[in-house]
Amino acid sequence: MAEAPLIMLAAGGTGGHLFPAEALSHALHARGARVMLMTDTRAAGYAGSFPAEALHAVPAATPSGRSPLKMAGAMLKLAQGTFAARRIIGRVKPAVLVGFGGYPTVPPVLGASLAGVRTVIHEQNAVMGRANRFLAGRATLIATGFAEVGGLSDALKAKCRHVGNPVRPAVLEAAEQDYGWPGEGQVRLLVFGGSQGARVMADIVPQAVQLLTDTERARLSIVQQARVEDDARVRGSYDTLGVRATISPFFKDLPAQMAAAHLVIGRSGASTVAELTVIGRPAILVPLPGSLDQDQAANAAFLEKEGGAMRILQADFTPRHLAAELSRMIAQPAHLTTMAANAKSAGIPDAADRLADLVIATAHSQN
Repeated sequence: MAEAPLIMLAAGGTGGHLFPAEALSHALHARGARVMLMTDTRAAGYAGSFPAEALHAVPAATPSGRSPLKMAGAMLKLAQGTFAARRIIGRVKPAVLVGFGGYPTVPPVLGASLAGVRTVIHEQNAVMGRANRFLAGRATLIATGFAEVGGLSDALKAKCRHVGNPVRPAVLEAAEQDYGWPGEGQVRLLVFGGSQGARVMADIVPQAVQLLTDTERARLSIVQQARVEDDARVRGSYDTLGVRATISPFFKDLPAQMAAAHLVIGRSGASTVAELTVIGRPAILVPLPGSLDQDQAANAAFLEKEGGAMRILQADFTPRHLAAELSRMIAQPAHLTTMAANAKSAGIPDAADRLADLVIATAHSQN
């Protein structure tokens, strides 16, 4: 019997990168593989519950900003991380290293390449990010979350394998709940935007709700993520309007909250779009502005094209615009039901299994 392969996963920075890595880890364990995690020193603090037999932290940094000194410091830290990763990889000898994007994965992927270990990079977004673009030429294969990824040369497209974006077991569990319009009853609205996006939701959504009619507001039940500093004013706005609302800076059960919602308002990160499609919920998506890659705009455009979401750019995300769309959607439940079905039809619930099969095949192909 062949020895169980050791797979090193590289992810860090945010939950958006750690969640798909976690889903892949579960799928790899189900196939008898051993799993280790390599992450940056910042993420190591909250990756303690990650399903892996060992966690290795290496230095990493994001080379951004206009300061030459800060840029040089970031490049030095990435170089230090690369040699640290090379030493660890040379010692534990994984069959494959899988990177999940973002600069925390640059040292592990470069370290694996220097050690002669095969690498798979997973690109979550509909446009390849800068870190993955930097690494793509060295990667053995590129697994993609979307069928079409912008900004790739023909040579890189030849390396691509579409697998989808892996989602956590909690998302698959939530996906078992059917979408049901409440008739004339309560309309549940879920509002969230991640650490970078909650402020605009706090600024716009309560004002939009205020512009609705008394009858429309009476039907609403809102679950909204709000930063601690925004909690009082968001809560106060809904209390004044007499709208039922649950406000929190973080929801541990976000997949369950998503499944319970009739409409979601949020950002369009790759994990959010993947979860919306697997669970099958209609959404109003407001891409995070200012990104050089405009990845969230491309993600939202994909789901809008599939008929599962409406994309509103932040410049157009005003209380009056949002109120008009909410009023229209509440009045047309058949449209929301169709959007939910369209979103679900675009989902890939077995993405973690597809990626795991690709990784195991890559591990065996070098034997």
